[in-house]
Amino acid sequence: MNAVALGGIEMSDITRVALDAMGGDNAPGEMIKGAVEAVKQRGDIKILLTGQEELLKKTLSEYTYPSDQIEIINASEVIETAEPPVVAIRRKKDSSIVVAMNLVKKGEADAFVSAGSSGAILVGGQVIVGRIKGVERPPLAPLIPTARGVSLLVDCGANVDARPSHLVQFAKMGSIYMENVIGKKNPTVGIVNIGAEEEKGNALVKETFPLLKECSDINFVGSVEARDIPAGAVDVVVCEAFVGNVILKLYEGVGGTLISKIKAGMMTSLRTKIGALLVKPALKSTLKDFDASEYGGAPLLGLNGLVVKTHGSSTSKEVCNSIIQCVTFKEQRINEKIRDVVSKTQEEKKED
Repeated sequence: MNAVALGGIEMSDITRVALDAMGGDNAPGEMIKGAVEAVKQRGDIKILLTGQEELLKKTLSEYTYPSDQIEIINASEVIETAEPPVVAIRRKKDSSIVVAMNLVKKGEADAFVSAGSSGAILVGGQVIVGRIKGVERPPLAPLIPTARGVSLLVDCGANVDARPSHLVQFAKMGSIYMENVIGKKNPTVGIVNIGAEEEKGNALVKETFPLLKECSDINFVGSVEARDIPAGAVDVVVCEAFVGNVILKLYEGVGGTLISKIKAGMMTSLRTKIGALLVKPALKSTLKDFDASEYGGAPLLGLNGLVVKTHGSSTSKEVCNSIIQCVTFKEQRINEKIRDVVSKTQEEKKED
């Protein structure tokens, strides 16, 4: 018999999320607000808030929420964004990031979510949570909005100096994520390139392209140019972190600028203001589809537990969506599926 924990829900059906309440530009206010919003939406989530206990208690006291779904775990230290990641992880053992990641390592939490230092999260993910055996480099993989829904951009910030074998693993892990978390059957995979032709690209792309073509367990369709990504040309966009981060930041910048220009244009005269009122419902719905915060944070794929990095400027909405995202990740056993694929690939290499 499984132990019953929350509102009659069995313990095995509850997703326990360790939330770094001290990370990000808007901590702890927006982190806690996001946690409250998540438990109000879902009864199968337990949130472990890590941070300075008295401060978190004070902030939490402003809300009404199911008290058995949020627990505070004291962590006296905070890792600042400017700190050297490796040094910070080693020295600040009682920081909100390290304490939360150790909960995942010990099996006391299923997932970790933070808007804090990207470097510390990347280092801590590998050093504390640990890589799945056989995974060479864990990539950061955010969902980005497209005309056809969403695509997965992998890698967007973890591995600047990637090798061809890393990109092949990115493609495989990204395909597993898109199929099981997003529900996209046989997702298409494309490698970011400066042209559609196979012979184009830098050395990394030229070396990786034939390796991806040989993979029978992914639906590789060839090169994808940056201009075709917003149209949803492929479901999994594969690249190394430098290129991926440029794509992501440009995406966000153009999106924000376009929205502000549209709003400004609608306020130029009485006629445009009347028109704005008429199109407002449809426009709001369309812009919501292109709001990256609707899709939660970026998981660091290939670790022994789920680690999710949200924007440093995250508001409660993105924090809430990142927490809820963890439920699907657990339910679909993503780590187990990645482990199986990596293990199978290693066995095939030994046979060769």
